[in-house]
Amino acid sequence: MSKENKTTISAVGSPETNGAPGASGEDTLTVTDNRTGRSYEIPIVDGTVRALDLRAIRVDEDDFGLMTYDPAFMNTAACRSSVTYLDGTNGVLEYRGYPIEQLAEKSSYLEVAYLLVHGELPTTSQLADWQHQITIHTFVHENIKEFLGGFRHDAHPMGMLLSATAALSTFYPEANDIDDPECRHIQTIRLISKMPTLAAFAYRHAQGQPYVYPDNDLAYSGNFLNMMYKMTELKYEPDPRLERALDVLFILHADHEQNCSTSAVRSIGSAKPDPYSAVAGGIAALYGPLHGGANEAVLRMLRRIKHRDNIPDFVKGVKDGKQRLMGFGHRVYKNYDPRARIIKKAADDVFEVVGRNPLLDIALELEQIALEDEYFIDRKLYPNVDFYSGLIYEALGLPVAMFPVMFAIGRTSGWIAQWREMVEDAEQKISRPRQIYTGERSRDYVPIDQR
Repeated sequence: MSKENKTTISAVGSPETNGAPGASGEDTLTVTDNRTGRSYEIPIVDGTVRALDLRAIRVDEDDFGLMTYDPAFMNTAACRSSVTYLDGTNGVLEYRGYPIEQLAEKSSYLEVAYLLVHGELPTTSQLADWQHQITIHTFVHENIKEFLGGFRHDAHPMGMLLSATAALSTFYPEANDIDDPECRHIQTIRLISKMPTLAAFAYRHAQGQPYVYPDNDLAYSGNFLNMMYKMTELKYEPDPRLERALDVLFILHADHEQNCSTSAVRSIGSAKPDPYSAVAGGIAALYGPLHGGANEAVLRMLRRIKHRDNIPDFVKGVKDGKQRLMGFGHRVYKNYDPRARIIKKAADDVFEVVGRNPLLDIALELEQIALEDEYFIDRKLYPNVDFYSGLIYEALGLPVAMFPVMFAIGRTSGWIAQWREMVEDAEQKISRPRQIYTGERSRDYVPIDQR
């Protein structure tokens, strides 16, 4: 690139405040456009500059102005949010300021869902009312059963969940009134309460088994296990260890900042459709193997290794570029994913009930090697949440097609919390990214007989 097409950038501000939240007014970015020789002073607020401020940098009056190019939003903040704090360098994950470790140890999933949606932990009476509202809305319209019955016997349960969630918008047309707080509240309740029902129905359909209705005597995770596994018994009694492990998994998956599916929910929601349509978009994003299907890849890898004796050869293959180490590393985390430590304990509880999965021994040794080997340490390849979650789901007897469905149940509270925040954000406009056009221009049409 020639000198004429370069810019010179420098930051100005005190070391104590530069780039920090609530930075003082003296924090600025000075940009010199070497095409024109003009300099621009751009404010730095919360460690960011507004992309629209760059539009002032232009060559002449007819110039559109400078844009930023950031495929996959690697370094672009698309919103302000107070839902989840994530520090990937130090391995910190907090929901509304509460460490994920404390919530996983002390909370239930519904308490965490309340926290995400309302911003504060509930009182005893608030939690009781919240649990009651969720419980009495777990049933779905009978026509939903007929709708799901129309899918082939081998339909992917994630596709069924996606379609059924979108279909809920036709059962609740009033959900379009997203500016009404009361309307938003009831749709929030419905989404969180009905997602396990839809997921369980999709599973039973795939198994060729009759649907099991919700049991309002059971807690959230126990009721889900009931709808999944009840057969001929008059009353399904979930094992409390499995119920708690499932609750922990839902908590760990509840939210994770502006990931692909959450970004999809916000982007679709910015056009102001009903929340069922927006959340269906999140499910569609989660359907992808790079997002909700990552734990399936871990299981395939462990099965390919087969035995602990084969681990050294596998690790050598990874270093030589011939093998891929699945379940390690993360776009955001450059440290041990805090969720991985918690889910490892949940795996122990599940195996105590159903028996030890032989793949666990391979996983544990592989993890130990990765944590001690300089090759993996230098590349910051630490275990992430997907490394153990697939082992738990398999231990519960779930087919791999159900893994992203389980993810979606827990993530629903985060999606709806992010959606509500987006709706109430005065700065929010309809999502409309810019592009750099690389195609042809001003071509004349050629008749077909002359081509």
